[in-house]
Amino acid sequence: MSKKFDVVVIGGGPAGYVAAIRCAQLGLKTACIDKWIGKDGKGVYGGTCLNVGCIPSKALLDTSHRYEDAQKHFDVHGISTGEVNIDVSTMLARKDQIVKNLTMGVAGLFKSNGVEALEGFGKVLAGKKVEFTPNGGEAETLEAENVIIATGSVPVNIPPTPLDEAGIIVDSTGALEFTEVPERLGVIGAGVIGLELGSVWGRLGAQVTVLEAQDKFLHVADQAVAKEAQKLFTKQGMDIRLGARVTGSEIADGKVTVKFLEGGEEKEEVFDKLIVAVGRRPFTEGLLAGDAGVNMDERGFIHVDETCQTSAPGIWAIGDVVRGPMLAHKASEEGVMVAERIAGHKAQMNYDVIPSVIYTHPEIAWVGKTEEEVKAEGEAYNVGMFPFAANGRAMAGADTDGFVKIVAHAETDRILGASVIGPNAGDLCQQVVVAMEFGSSAEDIGMMVFAHPTVSEAVHEAALAVHNQAIHKANRRPKKK
Repeated sequence: MSKKFDVVVIGGGPAGYVAAIRCAQLGLKTACIDKWIGKDGKGVYGGTCLNVGCIPSKALLDTSHRYEDAQKHFDVHGISTGEVNIDVSTMLARKDQIVKNLTMGVAGLFKSNGVEALEGFGKVLAGKKVEFTPNGGEAETLEAENVIIATGSVPVNIPPTPLDEAGIIVDSTGALEFTEVPERLGVIGAGVIGLELGSVWGRLGAQVTVLEAQDKFLHVADQAVAKEAQKLFTKQGMDIRLGARVTGSEIADGKVTVKFLEGGEEKEEVFDKLIVAVGRRPFTEGLLAGDAGVNMDERGFIHVDETCQTSAPGIWAIGDVVRGPMLAHKASEEGVMVAERIAGHKAQMNYDVIPSVIYTHPEIAWVGKTEEEVKAEGEAYNVGMFPFAANGRAMAGADTDGFVKIVAHAETDRILGASVIGPNAGDLCQQVVVAMEFGSSAEDIGMMVFAHPTVSEAVHEAALAVHNQAIHKANRRPKKK
C-alpha cells in the first residue's frame, strides 16, 4: 500500500525545503524528496544554494576579501602585517564546514517540523502520484493531495568548452574546489557567477581574464552602475573582454587554449584553469511522466500562473524551474506562497520588488526598474544619486567606491527602482525594497531619520537628491526659466 501525504515536495533546495517546512507548520502531512549526495556519500538537503552555490561561494569571497585587505589595504590604517600567505586547503575546509553546518540545520528543521525526508529521485505521475526511487533502492509510489516541483537548475555547458575530468575546464561547482591558485584563470561569462568566482581567485593572485559575448557589461543592471563596476573591476586587475564569443578550446600539457572572436578577429588565450559560467537551465530531466499533464516550454521551464500552479490540478512548481529570476530568495518566497495557498490562504507574491545582488567588492545590488527601463517606457521620472565618497562612515572604513541611485516617478514620486554599488550594497538595497513594498515615495525616505554615521545615510541622501534636496553634496542647479 502506497504512502499518502497532503504534500510531496520534489527538491530540497531553497524553494523545496522552505515550502516543505511551511507546509508542515500549517498542519499538512509533508514529505520532501531530494537526490543530492554530499561529499561523505550521504544524502543532504539545501540544493545548489547551500551545497555548491550561494553559501560556499560567499565563504570563499569573504576569505579572499580579507586576504586582499591584509595584503594590500591595511597600510592605510597604519597596520603592518609582514608577508601574508593564503592556505587554500584551510580556506576550502572552512567553506565545507559552513556548508555542513547549514545542511545539517535543514535536516534538523525537517525533524523539528515533522517533515518526512526522503533521499532519492522523484518523478511526477498522473493523478497527483509521485514515483520515489530511493538512492540505491527500488521505486515506490507516493500519493499526494498536492505536489510541489522544486527541482532547481544546473549550469549550462557549451560545446566549444566541454568540461574535462582533470578539472582544467570546470563549471561553477568545480571552481569552488581548486586546490591551488591558478596563475592564469579564464572565465567565460561576465554575469553574477563569473564575476564572483573570478573575484575570489583574482584576489588570491590569479591573473583573471573574463570573456563575455555581450557587447554591454552587466546589461541587466542600471548602466551607470555597470560602467562604474567595469571601471572598478578593471582597476582591480580583472581583464574584461566584451563582445568575445568563444569558438573552441584545446587542452594540452595541463593547460587550456581558448579560441574566441573579438571585434571580428580570431584570438586565443592560454589558461591554467577555465571556468564556464554562461548561465543556468532548469533541471527537469526525467521529472515528468508523459501523462503527468504538466506543460513545459522548449527551454525546459514549467508553465505556471501567477500563483505557481501548473496546468495539472494539484501540481505546483516553484524556483528555478519556472519563470522569473533564478534567485534563492525568490524561490523561497514562492515556496511560502504555495504552501499557504495549499492551506487555503490567499497568499500572493510581489514580483516587482525582488532584489538582485552581486557579492563582489564593491557589492552591486538593484531592485525594481533601471533608469533605462523607465526611460524606454516613456515615463517621466526623476533621479537621485549620492556617492559613498561623501559618506562619513564609508570614509572611516576606507570603502568609498560607488554610489546609491534612486529612480522615482516624476508626478507621483513613487519609487520605481534603486541601484547600489558600494559597501553593503545588498543590505542598503533591501531598505529600498521595504519602502517599495509599502508604495513609498522618495520624499517618504527623505523624511525618515537615519542613524549617523552609517553607510545607510547614502540611501537617505539619494532620496533627498531626487528633489535636489541632498544635504551632503552639491545638488543640480535648477534650470533658468
